[in-house]
Amino acid sequence: MTSTHRWSEQGWAFLQLFLMVSFSQTEEPVCRQRGDPESPQISKDGDILLGGIFSFHSSWKDRQDTFTLNFREFQFAQAMLFAIGEINNSTDLLPGISLGYKMYDTCGSIARSVRVALALANGHETESAPSDEPCTRPAQVLAIMGETSSSPCMAIATVIGPFHIPMISHFATCACLSDKTKYPSFLRTIPSDYYQSRALAQLVRHFGWTWVGAIRSNDDYGNNGMATFTETAQQLDICLEYSVAFFRTDPPKKIQKIIDIIRTSSSKVIVAFLSHMDMEVLIHELSKYNLTGYQWVGSEGWIFDSQTAERDIHHILDGAIGLSIPRAHVSGMREFILDVKPLNSSSCEIFTEFWETLFSCTFKRSTSSAGNQKECTGHEDVTGVRNSFTDMSLMPIFNNVYKGVYAVAHALHSILGCNETCNNKVLLSFFMMLLSKRHLSDIQPNSYLQLNLQNIFLLFLMQVPVSVCSEKCPPGTRKVLQKGKPVCCYDCIRCAEGEISNVTDSITCIRCHPEFWSNDRRDACVKKEAEFLSYEEIMGALLSAAALFGACMTVVVALIFFKYRKTPIVRANNSELSFLLLLSLTLCFLCSLTFIGRPSEWSCMLRHTAFGITFVLCISCVLGKTIVVLMAFRATLPGSNVMKWFGTTQQRLSVVAFTLIQVLICIVWLTVSPPFPLKNLKEFKDKIILECALGSAVGFWAVLGYIGLLAMLCFLLAFLARKLPDNFNEAKFITFSMLIFCAVWITFIPAYVSSPGKFSVAVEIFAILASTFGLLICIFIPKCYIILLKPEKNTKKNMMGKVAPKYGKLPLRGRHLRKNRAQGGKPSASTGWLKRGEGGVRESKAVREQGQEERQTKQKTYSDCNVAVLNVHQ
Repeated sequence: MTSTHRWSEQGWAFLQLFLMVSFSQTEEPVCRQRGDPESPQISKDGDILLGGIFSFHSSWKDRQDTFTLNFREFQFAQAMLFAIGEINNSTDLLPGISLGYKMYDTCGSIARSVRVALALANGHETESAPSDEPCTRPAQVLAIMGETSSSPCMAIATVIGPFHIPMISHFATCACLSDKTKYPSFLRTIPSDYYQSRALAQLVRHFGWTWVGAIRSNDDYGNNGMATFTETAQQLDICLEYSVAFFRTDPPKKIQKIIDIIRTSSSKVIVAFLSHMDMEVLIHELSKYNLTGYQWVGSEGWIFDSQTAERDIHHILDGAIGLSIPRAHVSGMREFILDVKPLNSSSCEIFTEFWETLFSCTFKRSTSSAGNQKECTGHEDVTGVRNSFTDMSLMPIFNNVYKGVYAVAHALHSILGCNETCNNKVLLSFFMMLLSKRHLSDIQPNSYLQLNLQNIFLLFLMQVPVSVCSEKCPPGTRKVLQKGKPVCCYDCIRCAEGEISNVTDSITCIRCHPEFWSNDRRDACVKKEAEFLSYEEIMGALLSAAALFGACMTVVVALIFFKYRKTPIVRANNSELSFLLLLSLTLCFLCSLTFIGRPSEWSCMLRHTAFGITFVLCISCVLGKTIVVLMAFRATLPGSNVMKWFGTTQQRLSVVAFTLIQVLICIVWLTVSPPFPLKNLKEFKDKIILECALGSAVGFWAVLGYIGLLAMLCFLLAFLARKLPDNFNEAKFITFSMLIFCAVWITFIPAYVSSPGKFSVAVEIFAILASTFGLLICIFIPKCYIILLKPEKNTKKNMMGKVAPKYGKLPLRGRHLRKNRAQGGKPSASTGWLKRGEGGVRESKAVREQGQEERQTKQKTYSDCNVAVLNVHQ
C-alpha cells in the first residue's frame, strides 16, 4: 500500500474515534456496541490484564483476508508470554496476583492498529446487544505492549493518550514520539532515533566520508530519522549528493528512478534509514543491475537482521556497517520460544496457522491449506527447521519486550503495596500507572546503541573506501567552493606568496610574519634571508680589493712625492697641499669599506659622515691648488699684488674652513636625525634588506649638495685656468679630474635611486672609488710619470720655461700668413705675403723680425708666470 493509502486509513481511524466520542457525549448514559467486535488472537484471563498489539501478518484485505505470517512478530508475542509466565510464577513480584493478556493482530495496518487499541481500551468485544451498564467503568487492560513500527505507534498513542493508557513499544524509534505534549502516555524500551541519527553522522565523519547518498523509508521512522541525520551531517561538513524516499508498496517506476539516481551518482557511500522490509525490496531491485561496490551505512532497522543478509545473494551489502542494539541474554527465553509443542494443544487459530507455516504442512481440519503440502502430525521437531523463527539474532528486541512487561509489573507491585500479599482493594487507574515514574520512566533509555561490525568485508579492514566530492586539500592550499555545488565540492587553490596553510582542508591561508616568508610548498613560514653587502660575496670582495688597491696606490704616490719632495715638479705643485690631498684620497678609499658589512648603529653614522668629510677635504685641497694657479697667473700682470692675499696661510685656512662647514652639517645631521640600521621588508618579498636608513633625507642631500657645490666651483676655476702655459699644465689635469668627478656623481643619483637592496650600496661605493681614482690618476699620475720616467723634464730650467718648445705655437701673424698661403696668395708688404702671380712665395724681412719679437715677448711672459708659481709653492 502506498503512503497515501496509509494516511487515508489513519484518517478513517480518527473518524471512527471522533464518532465514538460524539456518541459517548449524548444524553444516553449507556454503552452500545457499534460495528463488528474485535477478537484477540491470543488471550488469557487474569486478575490484571495487559494488552498486546503485534502485526502477526504482513498485510490484510477487508479485515478478513490475511496472509504471510510474520515469524518476527510471533517471536515478540512469545517474549511477552515468557515474561508474564515468569511473573505469575514468582512469589516476590505481585504475589497472589495473576497477569492475563489479550493480543491483537494489526496485519500491518495503521487503521486496524487504532481499532484494536480502542478495543483494548473499552472492552466488551463479545457483546452485541445494547447494555444498560454505565460507560464509566475502567478499561480491561492497564497497559499496552507494542507496536513494533513508529507510524502505528503514533496513531495509537494519539488515540489513547487522552485516556492516559500507558503504551510501551519495544522497537518504535522515531524521535517524534518523545514529544510528551502529543504523546503523554507513550513509553519505549529502545533509544530514540535522535541518538542513532547523530551517531550515524559521527560514524560517517569518522571514516572521512563527506560525499554520501541517502535513502530512507517514506514513513515516520525514515523521514524523521533522516531529518536528524541531515541536520547533524551539515554540522559535520558532510554533504548529501541525493536524498530519496520510497516505500515497499510504491510503484516500480518510482523505485526504478531511485536505482537510476544511485547508478549515476559519484558518491560511493549510501546511508540507508530503512526498515528491513523496505531493504529487501531495494536489494531485489539493485541485484538486477549488479550494483555492488558501495559502502552501506545502515540503521538498526536492517543492519543486524540476519534474514536481510541471507537474502543478499548478490553481495550488494558486503561491508555494510551501522548501529545495532547491544546483545542481550535472557535466561530461558530461547528455549521457551523454540518449544513449540505446547502451542499444538492450544485452540487458537493463530497457533494452528503458525504450526502449518513453520513446518510447511497442513492439518486436515485446515481449510486454507494447499493440496500439495504434507499433513501435519503435531509431533514435528523444530530442531530440523532453519528459518527466521529459529533465528535468535533479534534477542535484543525480545529483551526489550521482556523489560517492558517487567516494568509494568514493578509499577503494579508498587501501587498495590505488595509485600507478602497485595492489596486487591486498590482501584487501579491508568493515571496511577503513569505516576509510577520510578519504574516506567526507567525504561526509556538514552543511548545504548553499539557499532555492528559483523558484516564488515575483509577488504574494508585493509583499506577504507573513499567517498568525497573533492579530494582533501593538502597543506599549502586552501579550499574554494565550486559555484552552484555543495560545500563539499571545492577546488584547492595554492596559497599566495607569503601565505601558508599547515593543516589539511584549510579554508584560509595565514599570512606569515613580516620577517618570515612562505616556503616552496606553502606549508611553513621560514625566516627571510638577511641580505647586505658583505665581504664574503664576490661583489663585496671586489669592491674591498679595489678600495685597498686605491689606498695602497695613494700611499705609493705619497712615498714617491716624499722621496722627490725637493724636485721642482713637486715643489711647483705645492707639496703641502699635495700631501694633504693624498691623505684625503687615502681616507676616501678607506671610507668606502665602512659601507661593506652588516649595518650597525655606529657603522651607519660613520659611513655617511666619513664619506662627506673626507670628500670635502679632498675637494678643498684641489680647490686650493686651482686658486693658487689662477692667483699666480694674475700676479704676473703689471701692478698686480694678489699673491699676498693667498699665501700659504690662506691656503690652509681655506681648506680648514671648507671642511669645517661640512663637519657642522654632519654634526647637525647626527644630532637631529642620525642614520640608523633598518630592516627593509618592502623591497623584496622573500628577503630582508639590511641597510642604513638616512634618518634625515635633508641632512644626506645637504652633505652631497655641499660636495657638489665645491666640485662645481673647482671645475669652473680649473676650466678658467685651462689656457695656462704648457710647462705648467696642472690646471688642465684638475679640469679633467673634476669633469670625471662631476660626471660620476651626476650619474650616481639615478643609479642609486633605481638600484635595489645591496646594489644601491654597491653603486655608492663604486661612485666613491671612481671619483677618487679619477682625482688620483688625473692629478698625480702625470707628475709621477715625469718624476720616474722623464727625469730630464723635472728641472728648474724646464719649469722656468728657458727651453723653447720644439713645436711652439705660431704667433697670430703667422696664422694669418698660413691662412693666406692656403688661399693661394703671397706675402705682401702689409701681411708678409704676396698674391700669386707677383713673383712667387717669399717672406719679407719685416715679417720675420715681427714674428721673432712676438715669440720673445710670449716666452718672457710664460717664464715670469712659472717663476711666480714656483715662488708661491716654495
